[in-house]
Amino acid sequence: MTNAPNAPTAPTAPRESPDTSNTLLGRVFEAVLFDMDGTLVDSTNAVNRSWRRWADEAGLGESFQGARHGVPARQMLATLVPADQVDQAVVRLTELELADTGDIAILPGAGELLASIPEHRRAIVTSATRALCLVRLTAAGVPTVATVVTIEETSRGKPFPEPFLAAAARLGVDPARCLVVEDAPAGLEAARAAGCATIGVEGTHAAADLVADLVVPGLDRLRILVQDDGVRFELLPA
Repeated sequence: MTNAPNAPTAPTAPRESPDTSNTLLGRVFEAVLFDMDGTLVDSTNAVNRSWRRWADEAGLGESFQGARHGVPARQMLATLVPADQVDQAVVRLTELELADTGDIAILPGAGELLASIPEHRRAIVTSATRALCLVRLTAAGVPTVATVVTIEETSRGKPFPEPFLAAAARLGVDPARCLVVEDAPAGLEAARAAGCATIGVEGTHAAADLVADLVVPGLDRLRILVQDDGVRFELLPA
């Protein structure tokens, strides 16, 4: 009686090689400007719950199509209620959002990426208010960042360039030497208008909806290399 031959071993799937041909990966940037919601922090469910509750209270019913991510709340509310009701709507929505921190979490790779960038070369630029920004960063456990630009600090929010121009000015760098990391089309539009390079992060929106110099499935695909004159990005294998 002869032994049966060993079953063939299934080949191991090759590890995906990163695309190193993208010219953004060879550039040195003086600063990196991060969006918050959908980029560093997963707050989608909390955002949607708060907006849905506000819409129900406002009597919008099924006509409400949901929040437009990446756009300041006031700008969107102004399209939904009469002008004399916008301030009241902002106050109520803010109350709902500040109270809802359930399942807010830091996104994969965000903590490591932030921690690898020197303090004077990083900032958070968000369409949220300062109070809401701090609540969500704390709930998610995001490392403390000294330079945070919120909606109260600019004359116009995304998709206008003012938020990123303000962040570059506070860091003392040329916007053209800044890299913006964003998950929303409005934020990427604002970054381009400010003259910044861009990385789009999939999640809130599909890759096809993100117009950026480089699009990645998550921040865990990126690594920072620190140099005397700035930082460089590397794209890691999947």
